[in-house]
Amino acid sequence: MDKIIINGGKKLCGQVKISGSKNSALPILFATLLTDDKCKITNVPTLADIKTTVDFLNFIGKPTTKKGSTVIAETSSKLASVAPYDLVRKMRASVLVMGPLLARLGKVDVSLPGGCAIGARPIDIHIEAFKQMGATVEIKQGYIKMSAHKGLKGCDIEFRFASVGATENVLLASVLAKGTTRIINAAKEPEIEDLADVLNKMGAKITGAGTKIITIEGVDKLNGFTHSVIPDRIETATYMIAAAITKGEVSLLNTNSKHLQAVIDKLIEAGLSVKIKDTTINVKWVKELKPVNIKTEIYPGFPTDVQAQWMALMTTIHGSCIIEETVFENRFLHVAELQRFGANLQIDGKKVYVTGVKNLSGAPVMVSDLRAGAALVLAGLFAEGKSKILRIYHLDRGYERLEKKFTKLGASIKRIK
Repeated sequence: MDKIIINGGKKLCGQVKISGSKNSALPILFATLLTDDKCKITNVPTLADIKTTVDFLNFIGKPTTKKGSTVIAETSSKLASVAPYDLVRKMRASVLVMGPLLARLGKVDVSLPGGCAIGARPIDIHIEAFKQMGATVEIKQGYIKMSAHKGLKGCDIEFRFASVGATENVLLASVLAKGTTRIINAAKEPEIEDLADVLNKMGAKITGAGTKIITIEGVDKLNGFTHSVIPDRIETATYMIAAAITKGEVSLLNTNSKHLQAVIDKLIEAGLSVKIKDTTINVKWVKELKPVNIKTEIYPGFPTDVQAQWMALMTTIHGSCIIEETVFENRFLHVAELQRFGANLQIDGKKVYVTGVKNLSGAPVMVSDLRAGAALVLAGLFAEGKSKILRIYHLDRGYERLEKKFTKLGASIKRIK
């Protein structure tokens, strides 16, 4: 199993090109199932989850290939209605197959996705929405079996919380439903807007994406499309924090500062210099940083996917702060691993009390989930001596060419096969 070795203490300087957003590319790839036409998607990152999705589409019956950062989904004629466990278990986003197949075929059988290292992440919101649209649902032998042989019907669907996955799944289903659907308390993430842009290119009639209420007027048929995926805001935030933790200066290219304003505001509050010009963000350490409290919230609040990286940074700053997690339960698995570096962290329910230390010491650590892995890499970049990061397959799910990008910035980091 691959591992990453880091010799810490190197200041990061230079430029890094931000990849396309994984969390945007995945639902867009599943949107190709809504048409038999050819679809072209560019700025797609090379990641394990992308490969899994391409394999998934080929299994379902949408011939799909990836070359470089471009994915081509070819014309198709017959789709399968069953998503088996061996595919779904590899990636929770596989449940996004439910919306397109239910809309196209009137039936779908999807293996239950199971748990997750950062919490249960239930899909009952998805299922209840499809029931409201007229689907019958049966859970049997580990599968969610849904049918809507007379077609889905538009209606008002109000989520109890603004679930990103449920918003995406309902969008993917409602574009071919009869009548008008309104998603109330919809997720407002940029990835939702990107998916809506794609669906509208296909001929859908969607308004309100990026707000709490999204309105979808169903159409009879959708066409192929060409689309470039938005930049990855979480990767952007990770490299900004990497510059801060190593007291460096990094220019982030091909990104969108508007998508992570909450993180930028906190970095500026901590004392980091942040300058924005068009699609470039320049971050520079100019003085000793100060600790800053954060509380994770749904977009446009501070993202839960940056909580672990922020914690790594705060462990290196003189003083104390509080980090509160409100989006997922069980998302402090990285605390114990950061403590192995010498971090002073105390968990109290949904909060972690952080007291900065002068130095971290390199250590062998184990990745529990994608963003926890990013935090451990950041700690390793700061720490004195050698760090060994194990179970890095989690990182391969969400960071494209991570060790190569950090090497280009001056880090001493390498992957061992």
